[in-house]
Amino acid sequence: MPNQSDVIYRYDGTFDGLLCCVFESYYAAEVPADVTANDAFQATLFPSKVIVTDSHRAQRVLTSIPKRMGNAALDLAQKAFLTCLEQKALAILLFLRLGYTHGCAVTNMLTHAAVAPLVKAVRHLEREAHLLKGFVRFSALNGVLAAEIEPKNCALPLLAQHFCERYPEERFVIHDKTRGMALLYQPYTPRIVRAEGFRLPDADSGELAYRRLWKVFYDAIEVEGRHNPKCRMSHMPKRYWKYMTELRDEQKSVSDGVLPPPETPVLSIP
Repeated sequence: MPNQSDVIYRYDGTFDGLLCCVFESYYAAEVPADVTANDAFQATLFPSKVIVTDSHRAQRVLTSIPKRMGNAALDLAQKAFLTCLEQKALAILLFLRLGYTHGCAVTNMLTHAAVAPLVKAVRHLEREAHLLKGFVRFSALNGVLAAEIEPKNCALPLLAQHFCERYPEERFVIHDKTRGMALLYQPYTPRIVRAEGFRLPDADSGELAYRRLWKVFYDAIEVEGRHNPKCRMSHMPKRYWKYMTELRDEQKSVSDGVLPPPETPVLSIP
């Protein structure tokens, strides 16, 4: 049995870094009190241990997960890493430790304290990504289709395939303002990069004209007798309205900006 430790693991915030935390947990025969990214670490009375990301160790853990507990467990862990679940790194570590003990049955242990929070968080992620596939609104800015979102979860990796297949010959960017990241796409080459401080340029007169036309169309097709704001909000949550052309203030403008410079991708895209 591993020792229940008061130590806090600190890692670089990447999925490979988290896998190295799993490796360290077994190597040291301990279960950490918490697992925290370096940029989110706060001073504490508990001792901390810095876990250095080692690609060899991370690959060993990554390869072992589908072998020991099945592909469904790996998929759950990877998607859980994209969620806004509090203490998600520790939750994933505990889930994987449980999986090494119970094998493929772990993904069916839906009431277990180490499984239920991850399943719930991933469902929230997948629902949000599903809604964004319908709620994302692009604008033509400087020859590029551009959109902004503010999701609760890190939804860009789940949106990438949908929009790349939908607009295979276009150039577009989807900016996640919450995390300072952007999905950049030019024909058949998608990348997710860091984009802190990135702001979209102002819309020109042609784009503003199309926005007005879309609002007129949206208002015109409504059946007046079926106008039901409460029902609309149940299908179209209000937190998405800010960036929806038909619902936001079309006169709102943002500061001038440019597309983020090419960078090393920060997340892999399936």
